[in-house]
Amino acid sequence: MRIILPILLAASVAFAAPQAGGTKKAPANAQQRDLKYEVDESIDPPATGKVSVPRSYAVVIGVQNYPKLDAKLQLKYTERDAESVYSILISREGGNFRAENVHKLTGAKATLANIRNEIENWLPSVAKDDDRVLIYFAGHGFVYNGKVFLAPTDFDKANPTGTGYSVEALGAAFGSKIKGKWKVLLTDACHSGAVTSETDVRTINSRLLDLNRSLFSLTASRDREQSFESPEWGGGHGIFTYYVVKGMEGEADESHDGIVTADELSNYVQRNVREASGGRQNPTLGGSFDNNMLLAYIPAGAKLGDPPKAKFGTFIFESNMDNVEVFVDGKSVGVVSKGTPLRLPGINPGVHQIKGVRMGYEPDGPKEEIVYPGQDTTITLKMLIPRRRPKAALDKFDPAVERYQKARGPEQYRRAVADFQEIVGIDPTYSQAYLYLARAQRDLQDFEKAEKSFKKALEIDPDYLEARTTYGGMLFDTGNTDEAIRQLNAVIQRDKNQATAHYLLSQAFRVKEQYKLAIESAQNAVRLTPNNSEAYFWLAEGLRMEKRYSEAIPAYQQYLKLSNFDSNGFEKFGYYAIGFGLFKKKRAGTQDVWKELRGLTYFGLCECERRINHFDNAISYCQRALSFDKEDPLTHYSLALSYFRQGAATGDVGLLPAARKHFNTMLAINPDLEESNIAKQNIANIDKFLSAQ
Repeated sequence: MRIILPILLAASVAFAAPQAGGTKKAPANAQQRDLKYEVDESIDPPATGKVSVPRSYAVVIGVQNYPKLDAKLQLKYTERDAESVYSILISREGGNFRAENVHKLTGAKATLANIRNEIENWLPSVAKDDDRVLIYFAGHGFVYNGKVFLAPTDFDKANPTGTGYSVEALGAAFGSKIKGKWKVLLTDACHSGAVTSETDVRTINSRLLDLNRSLFSLTASRDREQSFESPEWGGGHGIFTYYVVKGMEGEADESHDGIVTADELSNYVQRNVREASGGRQNPTLGGSFDNNMLLAYIPAGAKLGDPPKAKFGTFIFESNMDNVEVFVDGKSVGVVSKGTPLRLPGINPGVHQIKGVRMGYEPDGPKEEIVYPGQDTTITLKMLIPRRRPKAALDKFDPAVERYQKARGPEQYRRAVADFQEIVGIDPTYSQAYLYLARAQRDLQDFEKAEKSFKKALEIDPDYLEARTTYGGMLFDTGNTDEAIRQLNAVIQRDKNQATAHYLLSQAFRVKEQYKLAIESAQNAVRLTPNNSEAYFWLAEGLRMEKRYSEAIPAYQQYLKLSNFDSNGFEKFGYYAIGFGLFKKKRAGTQDVWKELRGLTYFGLCECERRINHFDNAISYCQRALSFDKEDPLTHYSLALSYFRQGAATGDVGLLPAARKHFNTMLAINPDLEESNIAKQNIANIDKFLSAQ
């Protein structure tokens, strides 16, 4: 008999969206299926007064490759520009945007459809009246039939109006769709080369500047000027973007109050770009806006003293070795190699602290160097002294590492802490020992001490990517997801082949509900380390949350295949040791991580199969998930829905009691879930139907 019964299904067994303005920190032992666990990102005011940084949203677009344009029209540094803007926006010493509130489109993602979706759909859906909204675009602009367009990566000259993003649409979105008290448009859209025969830089710039009168609009050039890009600026950037980023890093803070305002940034960018290009490129300001609009907040930059002189100088760094990381006033500003100088224009005149670092060598510096107004200052960094370890420290290090790697309980981790404390006592510059000390402290859940040890390792060797990656993993573990993303993003900027950083970013973006970025990061991790089983798990999670269920299923299955080992053997320990994240060693003492991840995988498979109406498969997978965790309410809920839907599809009334049983179990475990009301209504419908029978 066919079941005819009202079916009340949840839109998804998904994860609750974060509340506007941040979330509260969960307790250290919190376990949640939704994987949400993060700290509040409040801004600490400087001593000089209270600083209010509004909630902020941004879309960052960098288009470098145009498959349908000639080779001479391809650009070199626009994607690198976009990456730099993204980094400074999410920095606590910069834009102070939350990582999940900055959407980045580069490479193949910078399509017309994606650009339109982010600007016309996403930003209007999230921005409120008191928010700050920023759009950055680097790429080609063009004119067709008197109208101005920005060129996405899929731009086609044969169909300019159908493949270009019109400035009219951009203006309409900013003017009426997108809310916000501060709106910022930064465009570097007039690069050399005529995209269409009508391309007129004057028209492009004038339209961009006149989009909306309440908008702070800063374009890369004016009139018929072009925007230039060159390796001469910071190792390879557009001139305009280079100075935008330097300004937001604090160089534009003329008042030394730790705040970069719209007025300060525009003055800094205009002055420096004009001078650097010999007057051939002049950034232009448009809109009617609050001159004190806060564009960046640099707490460390707040200090007393006279404002700097108006004319800026340039550092040119040379090195006797490759891959030397350069620090100016404690901030990493780039990497210099032998024979390839690093040029940094736009530096405030005066005394600056300089340091060059390279793993395995004593640093060159810190030392004071002077930048003179309007002049170049060339500095040669010499890595001459290989770092020497006392024999006593070296003799103890390898055995200590071996003991740590075999440690399985608190007592053994405490022994590891004592081992590495002894080593750094002998050699306070032993960054590797500080890394292992931090790991042992992390495994004891002494996160405060672990953070100090991680920072000490990075203070000694700022280019220690393994330490920075591991630190990012711990930050994610403890709920500081935003700072984890910043640290891991810094690793990727330095080395795009750091597989572990990609893998951790996939988890962090998954928690932040940035599913497309989670998928991309997991795919990078899979590409670099095809045998990393957990990378497939997080890839599957991202695909499932993007509703790409058929694609998620083989990713989950690949995870099961690669993690199919005896969880009681040595391999399990190795499994814990190679990864980081929400399910790692901090919980190994109370739960079997291997079992938990497999349970989550079967739950994910159940959800995917249910969504594509494969109810038999869904029931089987949910039953497997319950064999790993019989107290998970959402698994009971999904299993109940699968029985319910299978009964409705086949007319098998005998499945209804099973559905009712699992709805009831779900309510007994947790009656306060968002899905609980649906479960109760479905139970009522089942009871009514069975009574009628």
